[in-house]
Amino acid sequence: MTFQYPLLVAVAVVVTAALVVLYLRLQRGRPALKAGSAWRRHLPQVMFLLAAALMFLAVARPAATLPVARAAGTVILAFDVSNSMKAEDVQPSRLAAAKSAATEFVAAQPDSVNIGIVAFDQGALTTQQPSEDHDATTAAIKRLQVNGGTSLGQAILASLTVVVGKPVQLPENGGAAPDIGYFGNATIVVLSDGEDTGGPDALAAAGVAAKAGVRIETVGIGTVEGTTVEVDGYQVATSLNEDLLTQIAQTTAGHYHRAENAQALHDVYQSLDLRLTTERKPVELTGAATAVAVLLLFIGGILMTTWFGRIL
Repeated sequence: MTFQYPLLVAVAVVVTAALVVLYLRLQRGRPALKAGSAWRRHLPQVMFLLAAALMFLAVARPAATLPVARAAGTVILAFDVSNSMKAEDVQPSRLAAAKSAATEFVAAQPDSVNIGIVAFDQGALTTQQPSEDHDATTAAIKRLQVNGGTSLGQAILASLTVVVGKPVQLPENGGAAPDIGYFGNATIVVLSDGEDTGGPDALAAAGVAAKAGVRIETVGIGTVEGTTVEVDGYQVATSLNEDLLTQIAQTTAGHYHRAENAQALHDVYQSLDLRLTTERKPVELTGAATAVAVLLLFIGGILMTTWFGRIL
């Protein structure tokens, strides 16, 4: 424990000691009480003395370095912007519903959470670097438009690239997952219907994330029954692929969340399990010391008036 005004601590000790000595001298001339009554005479006064000591310490502005849990770290929202995301089995469309819920999610996060945006179809593009500027993140979400196919593997690798700060790729010929360092305070949220149409292997990419301590939360947007969308004049069937999204999440100890309608998607964002980090930081205890002192004064006064009918 530290004090902003340490000299006042010495003053508090001296004054408290003087009050104790004065109280003991005042008790010398008073008649002795039975053991059962003595503690009732002294208990309220002891509370008053403790309250006085705490008041003096509060003036010295005490502080202690304590572990404080808080939501922190980096969250990458990876949006599937492939043509299938314009399907309307989630109203008004899969992508529109995802953008609306994501905007609310960003607004609810504290400044200690840096949020980045990755848009992916057959490739992936970082549209917003992780930042505590949540207004800029929200603007990036609103700019998203559908285009092309889907590569979940590329989405994961692009998100890891943003987290790590350098390109992340899968090894050739199915080699071991590369060691990109450890980033246990990072979470990737993949929003997709799960239809993977090519690109790097999604599960292998998830393995790279798992090795780096990055958890992936997957959000399935759409319905299992599916619907059709028009692409280049053709009607193309599209449905939610929950199996792949579940496997990706489980590879990194994350969770799969189903969002078959707009309200469910909003609920999913509320239930996302962000990392809590513990940070040791100085916490001022002046308020706590003052509150305890006031409580002791209150209890001592109640006891004294109850037992003796007045403040002695």
